[in-house]
Amino acid sequence: MPRRKPAPSASSQLRRSIASAAARLMAEEGFTDYGAAKRKAARSLGAGEGEALPTNDEIETELRSWQSLYQEDEQRERVHDLRTTALEVMQLLADFNPYLTGGALDGTAGRYAAVEIDLFADSSKDVEIALLSHGISYDTMDNRRMGVDAQLRLEWNDFPVLISVFPPVAERQQPKNAHGGRSRQRGRASAVAELLKETEK
Repeated sequence: MPRRKPAPSASSQLRRSIASAAARLMAEEGFTDYGAAKRKAARSLGAGEGEALPTNDEIETELRSWQSLYQEDEQRERVHDLRTTALEVMQLLADFNPYLTGGALDGTAGRYAAVEIDLFADSSKDVEIALLSHGISYDTMDNRRMGVDAQLRLEWNDFPVLISVFPPVAERQQPKNAHGGRSRQRGRASAVAELLKETEK
């Protein structure tokens, strides 16, 4: 007689519920920080932060599933538009070795996601001068993450673009995910162009 699989424990069910709720926050409400999404999801389900919270990878799996089920066409179009925007900005700022990161690159960009681009420059002022010389206005952000010289925010094609400026030496280092979990992916303009060709097929 075949053995029955053990029923999932209450803690594993709660963990899955938190991952699903966090994914919904990221898909529909614009959360980009995995930690913030999972903490809010846990509170909404009556769980404390001392509970075993899901990993970022578990949330990403739920996020991709949610987007596939409920936002498939919208998601495909959004990611394509974000990548198109990213490529235009990367071409404009090619002197600073741009890389696309975040949800626009890996395809998990939520409804209100920004295009996230990493640049490498001797001085963030060089990037600012380049933007101003093209008549592009931007805002400087205060809450920049560790290792970043400056973070600039601008609008392009009606999409928010978040630019992180690093020192040149950081280009050779493995990029860390600001929200924990595995290392961040980065893609050159050529890789973004290839991704766009694939979605146009």
